[in-house]
Amino acid sequence: MDQFRKPALKPKAVVNTQERVVVAQEPNRSKLPYIIIAVLLVVIVSAIAVVAKKNYMAHSNTLVGVKDDKYQALFLTNGQVYFGKISLAGKNTVKINDIYYLQVAQKVQPEDSKQETQATEPQLIKLGEELHGPEDEMFIERSQVSFWENLKDNSKVVEAIKAYKK
Repeated sequence: MDQFRKPALKPKAVVNTQERVVVAQEPNRSKLPYIIIAVLLVVIVSAIAVVAKKNYMAHSNTLVGVKDDKYQALFLTNGQVYFGKISLAGKNTVKINDIYYLQVAQKVQPEDSKQETQATEPQLIKLGEELHGPEDEMFIERSQVSFWENLKDNSKVVEAIKAYKK
């Protein structure tokens, strides 16, 4: 019966197993340059993307959230509010054109002495009509801006601007 028995594994088979392990390790060593190249490519592409974004933002005249086809309300840290078209004039400067602001007109003396409190309605004033005659353009340091918001086309301010322009 021994003749039907499978022969025992010889040490040569063990060598084959070890050779397979060695062969399995060789591709790992050969993949190392590819992994290094892939990592370098990712780093280079990321660096190019960061530089390109900085250059784009530095040369862009737009501010985040500003819609070019809308008027904006620009709120300053001192409480003043201007309405117009805003854009970025420099890294730390906001530019506003086509400027309007609200002014409450109060009468010096009431018409009726018994009527002391009268309802005062704010008026929309176009920048440039003042005594000193400023140009219709203003540059404001970004640190002086609290926030801005886009105005709807049907807002009372936008309707008043459209009526003024007619």
